[in-house]
Amino acid sequence: MSHADDNTDDMNDLAGEYVLGTLALAERRRVEQALAIDAALRAAVQAWEARLQPLSSLAEPAEPSPQLWARVEASLAAVRKPAPAALPSAQRWWDSLNFWRSLAAAGFAAAAMVAVVPRLQAPGPAPAPRYMVVLAAPGNMAPGWIVQADARGELKLVPLGTTQVPADRSLQFWTKADGWKGPVSLGLVQPAQTAAVSLAKLPPLQPNQLFEITLEPKSGSPIGRPTGPILYIGRAVQML
Repeated sequence: MSHADDNTDDMNDLAGEYVLGTLALAERRRVEQALAIDAALRAAVQAWEARLQPLSSLAEPAEPSPQLWARVEASLAAVRKPAPAALPSAQRWWDSLNFWRSLAAAGFAAAAMVAVVPRLQAPGPAPAPRYMVVLAAPGNMAPGWIVQADARGELKLVPLGTTQVPADRSLQFWTKADGWKGPVSLGLVQPAQTAAVSLAKLPPLQPNQLFEITLEPKSGSPIGRPTGPILYIGRAVQML
């Protein structure tokens, strides 16, 4: 593979992480600045948006209160800058309130909203956080599973397709938060089947917590940590 091919792959991976909302805030800001001058990066981001936006239909509709949307709109107005003339209209989706409404329950939209208005808070007692994870294949960032977590710490693992697994192998689900010594098994999962998982015996879920699915022996990893290749990986995004 040529050096140019490597650069193209790196840019495509960066665009995918940008749209998924898994970049650190500082790196996300750098990508936003680069979009104004880098046509190839804009095209890669648009391709990932078109690929991932249908995932929002997997989440149950959740209509925020009118008061919340008023605060979101006011906060966006405070930080909004005029889009450069060279940018196509499709790149100004940050300014579309309808876009935010349509993706309110999707993890990557929630991450983008948090990045734009990090200090936005609802009045009164803060609700228990909910999280969403998009598990994507490391090689091409193709989404394979969605993880939804409610306030009680119950996870719902939803497949987006079918993973081919050899007869003598199985899929094992793992998680690891910052400060943990290593990943913790959440059990075996079946290809193309939705699974419910409880985190009751683990510390509370936290933003950026790692989740992954690996290919393991038929009965699971024999050593209590991943031994096979990572098939899907992603990090938890806190939803508003």
